[in-house]
Amino acid sequence: MIATRALTKRYGHLLVVDQVDLDVREGDRYGFLGPNGSGKTTVVRMLLGLVYATSGEIAVLGQPVPGRVAEVLPAIGSLVEGPAAYGHLSGRANLALIDAAGRSGGRRTRRQRIADTLDRVGLGGIDNRPVKRYSLGMRQRLGLAAALLRSPRLLILDEPTNGLDPQGIREVRDLLVELNQAGTTVFLSSHQLAEVEQLCTRVGIVDQGRLVEQDDLAALRKLTGRSIIHTPDADRARQLLDGRVEQADTGSGRLLVADPDTAALNSRLVAAGIRVSGITAERRTLEDVVLSVTGSGADRFGAAREPTEPAHPAQAGHPAQAGHPAQAGLPAQAGHPAQAGDDIVEQ
Repeated sequence: MIATRALTKRYGHLLVVDQVDLDVREGDRYGFLGPNGSGKTTVVRMLLGLVYATSGEIAVLGQPVPGRVAEVLPAIGSLVEGPAAYGHLSGRANLALIDAAGRSGGRRTRRQRIADTLDRVGLGGIDNRPVKRYSLGMRQRLGLAAALLRSPRLLILDEPTNGLDPQGIREVRDLLVELNQAGTTVFLSSHQLAEVEQLCTRVGIVDQGRLVEQDDLAALRKLTGRSIIHTPDADRARQLLDGRVEQADTGSGRLLVADPDTAALNSRLVAAGIRVSGITAERRTLEDVVLSVTGSGADRFGAAREPTEPAHPAQAGHPAQAGHPAQAGLPAQAGHPAQAGDDIVEQ
């Protein structure tokens, strides 16, 4: 669905994306992770033809981008950074403009398709208030509705749960799983590691513009060779497992033991009359994986490190972003304003 080879982007002397080789397969729920300023959003923009690569190759849905981007955009739904819209119009009116701008199912079914899409994202009961009166969470839902309006084969989403409360995050996660099971491939850039861990099947991690890890999530979350034991008899268990307890919290009864054989450990503890309320093999968390291969983000100024992700001029509150070209089926590169030396830096 998405493949890049040696994808590179420079803004003058600033190297933002460095030789990135993405491999997003059909049916994936792919999580794209990395610190602030690591190049994630610049990669997303290049995938959609909003920014031209300095060098390298991009193929989306089997077609080269940006060369044939107009052919693939109608099959892509996207939400890049914060959604924008015409503030004086209602959400329905904004979606109608987006639908009318590209290849759609026709005027006769437009009203029903918009209503169905708003229902899917939790805005079915919204009134005709202008978008400028929407909360951040409502704007985010409207942006997601624009991405889903034409039942895309591929969803490219940048922080889709930004501004949502826990219930809203859960609803979006369930919706993305439902869409994926129905055949939509999901490419998701996010800072919320817990959400990515619950949602995604594959993960790519970038740091300072380079892709430093890419694999199935299950493979990344491998066993550590240790076991976690919960017992109300923590002191006795610690004495019995002399020398193998690496961490002990006797208050909560949690022990971290340098032994992967949970069955043998459980048998030994029970035989000694020690109560075991829980025992499991320890696995690496996604947070462990990310922190092991990345440095600090560009918004940290304790060390000398340049910010790396230039802001696209068109992102600054331009009303046409509600009808993002990738949502509306329009050629994204037409009239693109900033390919040369734009040195505006995004934090």
